[in-house]
Amino acid sequence: QVQLVESGGGLVQAGGSLRLSCAASGRTFSGNAMAWFRQAPGKEREFVSAKDWIGGTLYADSVKGRFTISLDNAKNTIYLQMSSLKPEDTAIYYCSTRTGITVTPNSWEYDYWGQGTRVTVSS
Repeated sequence: QVQLVESGGGLVQAGGSLRLSCAASGRTFSGNAMAWFRQAPGKEREFVSAKDWIGGTLYADSVKGRFTISLDNAKNTIYLQMSSLKPEDTAIYYCSTRTGITVTPNSWEYDYWGQGTRVTVSS
């Protein structure tokens, strides 16, 4: 079993930055692909970014060039650095991991999920 705990959300003005963190515990973390998803009010959960340990990285087109995903194996933590934030980035952000080692943008392929952290971007 894996436990994921997100942090770092908050309220920020458009154009600002935030860094989300997701600490993993419970079982071996290294080797599993990790991802961030988000869900805005009234919308379905959508893929944001994913990273694996063999060089694979994916970004949704809507965040490409503004968000950066990174992994710290020593700290069992995944990060999402968000810059140039827009009001449409407002959502609850979830981190997730899967038993597979390669990245995928499909939420149904991820096995474990955190409780989410809220990001609000004001205009």
